[in-house]
Amino acid sequence: MVISMTALRDTKAGRTVSSRVFAVLDAFSQERPALRLVDLTAVTGLPVSTVHRIATELVELGALKKDRDGTYRIGLRLWKLGSLCPQPRTLRDVSLPYLHDLYEATGENIHLAVLDGDEALYVERVWGPRSVGVPTRVGWRQPLHATGVGKVLLAFAPRELQQAVLASGLKRHTPHTIVMPGLLMRTLQEVRETGIARCSEELTLGTASVAVPIHGPDNRVVAALSVVSRSVTHSRSLGSVEPALRLAARSISRELARGYADGPDGAGPPAAVTSLPAAAR
Repeated sequence: MVISMTALRDTKAGRTVSSRVFAVLDAFSQERPALRLVDLTAVTGLPVSTVHRIATELVELGALKKDRDGTYRIGLRLWKLGSLCPQPRTLRDVSLPYLHDLYEATGENIHLAVLDGDEALYVERVWGPRSVGVPTRVGWRQPLHATGVGKVLLAFAPRELQQAVLASGLKRHTPHTIVMPGLLMRTLQEVRETGIARCSEELTLGTASVAVPIHGPDNRVVAALSVVSRSVTHSRSLGSVEPALRLAARSISRELARGYADGPDGAGPPAAVTSLPAAAR
């Protein structure tokens, strides 16, 4: 069957069929995990008949799930497809052992994040009973200017993205959030020079983080790794946390650089974080 370009476009909104489908899917977020038809219509700006047709088809395909009360949620089929995305999957496969080592060494929340548009996307998290409670989970997105991982990703991002973040306005999440563009740019410069970002109570009161970059095969920064702890104990623990964090990031970067395989010398993977001296654990 031949489909003309005219048939593929919504003449009113000027959108292709695929763009309208993704508009419906993009309406869901961490803040909006469950939406009714009226909500989908409001968020997408599409006619209610169009949204209803697309949502019904997505439910039939398993991309969306419809609850008994008429609420729509992301379906399991999308989760399965998303897990096949090569970059985060490879990054997680390589990083996870070191994330667990880092948790054993610190007892704190361990976050792995990548740049996704103008936000930090959390692709892995390791925590335990000793960790401070934080409102993050895999798939969560957080602002770049108010988180440790975000500051690392923004510091090494193209200048155009940095300017776009500044132009969009820096939202104040707590009294400690950096919202002055000049101060943020100086902070990012310091992150580039030192290779580490420190963030205290800028997103959530009572918590603080320290983050470092992870480099890919071409030495580009592809992710950020952080340790999040209680702010009251953060300064006292930095002396032991930072060496462990840097070692974990170097180890992950080294494995990514050599393609997640032993090198020709057969030396095996780099030392784990738990090989640190006791004083650093």
